[in-house]
Amino acid sequence: MSDALAQPAEAGSSTPPKPNAVVAVLALAGIVVSLMQTLVIPIVPELPKLLHAEPSDTAWAVTATLLAAAVATPVVGRLGDMFGKRRMLLLSIVLLVSGSLVCGLADSLVPMIVGRALQGLAAAVVPLGISIMRDALPADRLAGSTALMSASLGVGGALGLPSAAFIADNWNWHILFWVSATLGAVAFVLVLLIVPESKVRAGGRFDLVGSLGLSAGLLSLLLAVSKGGDWGWTSGTTLGLGTAAVVILLAWGWWELRSPQPLVDLRTTAKPQVLFTNLASIALGVSMFAMSLVLPQLLQLPEQTGYGLGKSMLTVGLVLAPQGLVMMAMSAVSAALTKAKGPKITLLIGTLIVAAGYGLNIVLMSEVWHLVLVSCIIGAGIGFTYGALPALIMGAVDPSQTGAANSLNTLMRSLGTSFASAIAGVILAQMTTDFGGYALPSENGFKVVMVIGAGAALLAFAVATFIPRQRHATPQPPSDGPTKPTEVGAKA
Repeated sequence: MSDALAQPAEAGSSTPPKPNAVVAVLALAGIVVSLMQTLVIPIVPELPKLLHAEPSDTAWAVTATLLAAAVATPVVGRLGDMFGKRRMLLLSIVLLVSGSLVCGLADSLVPMIVGRALQGLAAAVVPLGISIMRDALPADRLAGSTALMSASLGVGGALGLPSAAFIADNWNWHILFWVSATLGAVAFVLVLLIVPESKVRAGGRFDLVGSLGLSAGLLSLLLAVSKGGDWGWTSGTTLGLGTAAVVILLAWGWWELRSPQPLVDLRTTAKPQVLFTNLASIALGVSMFAMSLVLPQLLQLPEQTGYGLGKSMLTVGLVLAPQGLVMMAMSAVSAALTKAKGPKITLLIGTLIVAAGYGLNIVLMSEVWHLVLVSCIIGAGIGFTYGALPALIMGAVDPSQTGAANSLNTLMRSLGTSFASAIAGVILAQMTTDFGGYALPSENGFKVVMVIGAGAALLAFAVATFIPRQRHATPQPPSDGPTKPTEVGAKA
């Protein structure tokens, strides 16, 4: 018998939710959480002075968020399936607010790293929100709503950069985090008042050994990838962490296959639709992040280089902001295409649009409007792919596993972005030009990164062709039947 049970809803959730309100609140929560990823970008060059620390140490203010997010996302997703997705969503927002408050009070390195790590622990908000939508919304609303929720990641990042730059340029940098805390508190109250708790729960015990193993493996892998450029790719520390990651993750996989109640059901993950969607997500993570590394640098490098545009960080944010609006607009188009042709076709089209954007960027990179156009084209492609990925995942897993499955897919994209950062860092460090005695990334170096971005999108296209066609474009949500415990599906 399955251990996935539909549990009674929590008190106060018996009133049927209003779909529009639920979608709006969850999308807002996703945007608020994604803001934290761009929050410190405008002040990164100033952090050594602001925190009285070395640049190599202040880099941990960014790395800590990455590591915490990687560890928290699959664990919180599984806890959401077991104990309530809304409950874990609220907890994630509390962690975001707590981290923002700590950073808002920080004047030294350690509290800043602690606060940024707490913010990173909130990264599961988007996959949890998508899973709540599957449980709470009518079937005909799922495609558009999940696409909008997925797009909130890009929307928050794109809109957050100019806002953060404007605040950092005109006021004390601590205000960045007070604003983040305020927005998080607003999101918490709205989720508490409007979003219902899901009746769908997975029974059993939490896989503590599996969670510790996955966390240790991911930490080792991401530390090696994110810090390898600083430590040296052939250093003992980097190679040791890389080896440890392989050994730990293999041991973790062995444990998960033998555990009666695993943190990640690897047999479900091995289903072709889930497997190839996750593999495509890694390639997409590489492709999507390449733009975030190239365009800001091109905009900020001095005009005297011959290819830099000499713009401020505020201008960078304003150039990239339209991308977020395009992603939001494309979420509706993505949903319509998914309903008509299925999420696989939507994903394939999205990857080709992203690849075309990078191809255009190779020949159009000398004017500000060139980069606005390119970022919007790539943003349109991302809007298509972000809408298709959760639909593909939820179409292949049991309703009691959506939290863990969506969280794992989000983690795959995060791994791709980490790989992109490492790869681009190596390329731009090796392909340089001399500028007044300083080594700056060369124009050809940027073009190579763009080629890699296009190639990664085409790789995602190739992988996605192996995804089986679905008979239904969107997953069916659980029925609003009796609230007594009933079976909702067999374990995969």
